[in-house]
Amino acid sequence: MIIQNFRELAINSRKKTALKILITGLDTAFPEKPIKKIIKSNKIITQKKSFVLSAFENVFLISYGKAADSMTKTINSMLKIKAGIIVIPEASDSLVKTKKFKVIHSGHPIPNQKSVMAAKSIMHLLESVKKKDFVIFLVSGGGSSLISLPRGITLTEKKNITNELLKCGATIQEFNCVRKHLSKIKGGMMVENLQCDGVALVMSDVHDNDLSSISSGCTYFDRTTFQDAKKIIMKYNLSHKIPKNILKHFNAGALGKIKETPKRSKITNQVISTNNDCLKEMAKKAKQLGFTTKIFSISGNIELASKKLVKLIPKKKNSCVIFGGETTVRVVGIGKGGRNQELVLRILQKLQNSRDDVVFASLGTDGIDGNTKHAGAIIENFPISSQKISKYLKNNDSNSFFKKYGGLIKTGYTHTNLMDIGIILR
Repeated sequence: MIIQNFRELAINSRKKTALKILITGLDTAFPEKPIKKIIKSNKIITQKKSFVLSAFENVFLISYGKAADSMTKTINSMLKIKAGIIVIPEASDSLVKTKKFKVIHSGHPIPNQKSVMAAKSIMHLLESVKKKDFVIFLVSGGGSSLISLPRGITLTEKKNITNELLKCGATIQEFNCVRKHLSKIKGGMMVENLQCDGVALVMSDVHDNDLSSISSGCTYFDRTTFQDAKKIIMKYNLSHKIPKNILKHFNAGALGKIKETPKRSKITNQVISTNNDCLKEMAKKAKQLGFTTKIFSISGNIELASKKLVKLIPKKKNSCVIFGGETTVRVVGIGKGGRNQELVLRILQKLQNSRDDVVFASLGTDGIDGNTKHAGAIIENFPISSQKISKYLKNNDSNSFFKKYGGLIKTGYTHTNLMDIGIILR
């Protein structure tokens, strides 16, 4: 993995060091190594079960998410796959160039008609497999919008609630609970009627590595209910902002008039890589470079996360905090930005009353932060009016701040997704 504007950003030794540690995290996020750990000699070895693929007539592949093509590229070099479908974001060029796989470029973060087409293509393939076949599912973050098959509502209505959930700051778990109960494929429903055996190899983009949350758990059972989905709508006061048809659908489901999501798993699911893998390798790299390190996990409200990180800033030189996870941002402005750029800007604001001489950075391992073309930002503490920063934050316009003062990190699409990684370095 490469930071495209590394030279532009690495203007001193500390920034260069911070960027090198971030690159280590990005390299770890690539799926090749974890896949090669569990596939040996035509055999897939998971924690619960092993599959000898020569025992099956045909092996098919379904891959969706931001890492779908990179995961497929590795698997295809190791196993004999009959055919398959790969679903990736529209603006991402596929790493897989063989006619064996149908590649669909789909909508993200808002589902579109291609998302529906992708879901229908997947279901058509799954309905055609025979009892002696085997299906490998490669799952990574982003699949929730890349494949969409609305249940009880229209795609336009699905887009509406997706937009509202993005703006209100709902957690990924809340987001997925709502989406599962508006879908024909999420929450385990994709594989509910599968006629053959299969396995899902999953790259986690959620804080607790909950299989039911990653890409809305299409291959895994669901613990949530229609009643839970209703509560989320009420919690964020969305009932007057979303189409009435959605509430009607949830009410019918809560009364038992619509079938609930499956409560048992149909196939084996295995998490193969997590955000923590990135953080551990970053910490190892930092130690090699002579730094004492702490690892910290971030989640939830971005303001609270930034306060916690500032408290963790090391007092001694040659010390650093490695952090990762995913915060939530409530979008109230019309600016450009993302949670990584905003997190860095909030930290800068909180350091204005101190003389802490530190470098701090945060980026999304998928390479795209919010509604921008940048992965995140890196900056050193420097004096600037806190009120000036507040203007950018109030408009959710962190990208414009870093365009003016420098520090935007550009990677392009990375073909992976293990949440966000960051560093504070003294």
